[in-house]
Amino acid sequence: MRLNDVPEDTEDPRHTVEQRAQAATRSTWVSVAVNLGLALTQVAAGLLSRSQGLVADGVHSASDLVADFVVLLASHHSRKGADSDHPYGHQRFENGASLALGLLLLLVGGGMLWAAVGKLEDPASVPRVHAAALWVAGLTLLAKEGLFRYMLAVAKKVKSSMLVANAWHARSDAASSLVVAVGLVGNLAGYPLLDPVAALIVGLMVGRMGWGFAWDALHDLMDRAVDEQEVEAIRDTLRQTPGVRGVHDLRTRKMGDMVVADAHLEVDAALSVEQGHDIAVQARDRVLQRHRVLSLMTHIDPWQRPDGDHAPPLARPGS
Repeated sequence: MRLNDVPEDTEDPRHTVEQRAQAATRSTWVSVAVNLGLALTQVAAGLLSRSQGLVADGVHSASDLVADFVVLLASHHSRKGADSDHPYGHQRFENGASLALGLLLLLVGGGMLWAAVGKLEDPASVPRVHAAALWVAGLTLLAKEGLFRYMLAVAKKVKSSMLVANAWHARSDAASSLVVAVGLVGNLAGYPLLDPVAALIVGLMVGRMGWGFAWDALHDLMDRAVDEQEVEAIRDTLRQTPGVRGVHDLRTRKMGDMVVADAHLEVDAALSVEQGHDIAVQARDRVLQRHRVLSLMTHIDPWQRPDGDHAPPLARPGS
């Protein structure tokens, strides 16, 4: 699931900044409590049972605490309204937080890989683990999967890509705990190298997920448009506005989990300036009510008359 894959809710397509912030704060504090307990338990149990994989998983859980506080910080700032320095509001704090989460995962994954490769280069240094480590890994797997399902449900409800990123961060922990458990079983069965191999796989998983989150967030910060389905939905709302005869040059860009858009509306050339203005205001209000659009800038053009200001066709990504 990509960072931007936030399901649409046709019954309630918009949620206020305050609702998003409250949902982020509530779910993230739950994550803080779970991750703190797991990190302490995993690291302690890993050291006592001599399991590198379990210690690596504990460090992963500890990194989630940092990620949680990044989300809390972004949630606090993104709820601020527009000001003279930020006329569109502070929604992009969420994109910045998603980028920070991705970079954090990359760093954590790289550290895990470094430690695991060191162990694999010296097989004699890999000890036999204690069976108690397997029980801790199993309990961790259950706790992380439960946390993932809870956080993803909240993210879907308020359509927050930042919360989706944090939820899948928790799912990466559940997957890594499963890998660690398999490595522990192999170690206990007489194959000690499987424990650092498990730590290596966990590092690769974490790094890959971090790259995906960071890359998506970077594109959003570079004004990436929303998907074509949502653009067409906005276009249809504009076309259905009484008085609008056509729509062209509709452009969108992400602003956190909201959208900033601009469009040219074609109206009857015989209308007065005031009538054209009223149509544009009605079209804008309809879009803001029906879609997660934060701001819509409109330009009025005479219908079926060349105006010379059409935007040139946009190149496809990678072309």
